[in-house]
Amino acid sequence: MRTPISNIRRERGSGVFHTLRDMAISYQLKPGEKVSEIELAQRLGVSRTPVREALTRLVNDGFLLPANRGFVCRQLDVQETLALYEARVAIECACLKLAIERATDSEIAEAAAFLVRSRLVPSDTPIEQLVELDEGFHLRIAGMARNAELHRVLVNLNARIRFIRWIDMENVGRDHTQKEHRSILKALKARDTRESERLLREHIGLRQDQIVEAITRGLAKIHLETQTER
Repeated sequence: MRTPISNIRRERGSGVFHTLRDMAISYQLKPGEKVSEIELAQRLGVSRTPVREALTRLVNDGFLLPANRGFVCRQLDVQETLALYEARVAIECACLKLAIERATDSEIAEAAAFLVRSRLVPSDTPIEQLVELDEGFHLRIAGMARNAELHRVLVNLNARIRFIRWIDMENVGRDHTQKEHRSILKALKARDTRESERLLREHIGLRQDQIVEAITRGLAKIHLETQTER
């Protein structure tokens, strides 16, 4: 049985979207630079239509900005990043509060087992994978909240700040992060709303000076990679 042409187009379009989304997250699409549909279509070996559709979706998801007859990649902006982190704190605290009310003992035990497995990951694991593990812990708490809308918003926020988190993880280190995860989970298991929220806020909140530092290092990394490509 043949796959309908509309399904083939949808699958191809989804692949283009996820590829361009990954490029935007990692700033392979350079901050402030205009995005060329033609160049991207040629690079991906597809027509301009799925590229244009993907870029439009990326505008809606907050990764790109519309520009004169095209699109431009968002700058690494301090105030915008601070706003994203504030939103993340609010969403995750809401998820945590619901998780305390709704999580089963078996779900909490699974999260604890996940943390144990995470500690066994080699220290030389790429930073992108370490951040993925970190997100995995937080998404487990969101899953315990049993609120699909909060979970969806958190997934989008994670994607939009992922580059900064890669940079921040290099500075903070995974041992410190995992220790805080264990403390949060312990408070959640005790159904201690006040303590778990205090720990979570301390864990995920970044001050403005920390964001400035992370963005400075991020821009230096992007600039270095650009010079290497030339």
